[in-house]
Amino acid sequence: MENENLNVDPLDVESCCSSHSERASHHTDKVKKSLIHRLNRIEGQIRGVKGLIEKDTYCDDVITQISAIQSALNGFSKVLLEAHLKSCVTERIQEGDKEVVDELLITIQKLMKK
Repeated sequence: MENENLNVDPLDVESCCSSHSERASHHTDKVKKSLIHRLNRIEGQIRGVKGLIEKDTYCDDVITQISAIQSALNGFSKVLLEAHLKSCVTERIQEGDKEVVDELLITIQKLMKK
């Protein structure tokens, strides 16, 4: 998963938040498929950790798996943030909405707390 290309082609990104008053995303099928695929893998990893706990697996091994899940979530966040920047943020700035920059800074701060 780490070696997957995180770059989102701007042509593959529709307006993810086209009408910011609606606060909805509108990703292309390709972007959605990529995001859902990542989430499905993360969901499987979480079920795997649950199984490790049920089997009384050594704690260090469980922690290693948790680290892999955190890395996968970070990768997911990077892809989503990139799509957001290339569509929603860009469009809102072009429309003269400078408030989006403050929103983006708050979002980045939330991601960096992890």
